[in-house]
Amino acid sequence: MTAGAVSGARPGVRVVLPAHLRALAGVDGEVVLDGPTTLAGVLDALERRHPALRGTCRDQATGRRRPFVRFFACREDLSHDPVDAELPAPVLRGDEPFLVVGAMAGG
Repeated sequence: MTAGAVSGARPGVRVVLPAHLRALAGVDGEVVLDGPTTLAGVLDALERRHPALRGTCRDQATGRRRPFVRFFACREDLSHDPVDAELPAPVLRGDEPFLVVGAMAGG
C-alpha cells in the first residue's frame, strides 16, 4: 500500500514511469494520481503535478503521443486507444499500474 493511503480508500491510478522520466520529474517509484479515469486524464494530471514532464509523453501543440513512447495497462498496449477511453477497471482500482514505456527501435 502506498504511504499515506488509507485502508479501504481508492488508492488512485498508479503510474510507472521509465527511469529518465522519473529523474526529470524528481520522483522515486510510482506516481499515484487521484481522479483521472482516461489516458488523457492521466497525462493531464501527471503534467500538472510534474511540469517538467510537459511535452515528454505527448506533443504540446497537437496532444498526440510522442514517437517511441508507449502506454500499457493490464498487459495490453493502450498506445493507439482513444485518449478519452476509460482505463481498465484494475488500473482505476489501483490493482494494476499504468505503464509509460520508452519504446526501442532498430533491427
